Amino acid sequence: MTAPSHRSFEQAVPLDRPEDLVGFETSLPVPAVRRRPPLAFVVAVAFVLLLIAAATAPSLFTHFDPLVGDFTEGLKPPGWAHLFGTDRLGRDVFARTIYGTRYSLLIGFGGVAVGLGLGVILGIIAGQRNRILDESVSRLFDMLSSFPGVLLAMLIVTFLGQGMLNIAIAVGIAGIPKFGRVVRAQTQLVRDADYVTQATIYGLSQRQVFLRHVLPNVLVAIPIIATVYIGSTILIVSGLSFLGLGPQPPTPEWGVMLAESRDVLRVAWWPGVFPGLAITATVIAFSVVGNFLQKKFEGRMA
Repeated sequence: MTAPSHRSFEQAVPLDRPEDLVGFETSLPVPAVRRRPPLAFVVAVAFVLLLIAAATAPSLFTHFDPLVGDFTEGLKPPGWAHLFGTDRLGRDVFARTIYGTRYSLLIGFGGVAVGLGLGVILGIIAGQRNRILDESVSRLFDMLSSFPGVLLAMLIVTFLGQGMLNIAIAVGIAGIPKFGRVVRAQTQLVRDADYVTQATIYGLSQRQVFLRHVLPNVLVAIPIIATVYIGSTILIVSGLSFLGLGPQPPTPEWGVMLAESRDVLRVAWWPGVFPGLAITATVIAFSVVGNFLQKKFEGRMA
């Protein structure tokens, strides 16, 4: 009996075409690897949820009244009794910071809503096939963008007067170009798409094409831009309140708290530092969330 012959690898698989072997290896399915969200994004989302909870139910975080103080407890440093200390009127700084979340977020979201609504309308008008409307609206965007956001909001508040509603309108008008230009560019991109042309050929009216195809695809990126702009809006609102153009004392708003702490900053740092940290953390949190969502939308992250 003859022993079985063992064929070498070269005999079993000829290597005249090495690309065949490479093709065999690369043809195997590669499992998709989903990346976890960055830690910064997770922390930012958690902080935003905490802000929303503080704005909707501030009594869950503190039992102190932000408007009632005790003169005998004035300028107490941070401790167990008062986590963030007290201001010169004996009011709890932690309670005022928590309750101030409601005012800052309310004005911030209101300003974004005003800028979003007007920006979408003007952007869609500019994106239509009308050169005169496009040029007119574009020049309006350029005029609004020529002023810094804070300065433009100050000018508008000067004419409208003080108050939370007026400051929200002012900040919203300052943000119109940010939304309008994005909507204009998106409208021009969608209106020339093949599926829009095919929908017109199939007999759909201009109104049906706009409502079914153009408008949904134009608005898809708006929430992401709005998330990024919320942080900037809150920063502008706090700046206007610091200058005395926003809510007035004793309203527990972060900018108002900063303005009230100027006179005692040399002897007590806590009445101004903690509201400032709240503003900074809020702006960073919304910016991180918005930038992450924007990258996901643009397809730059798996």
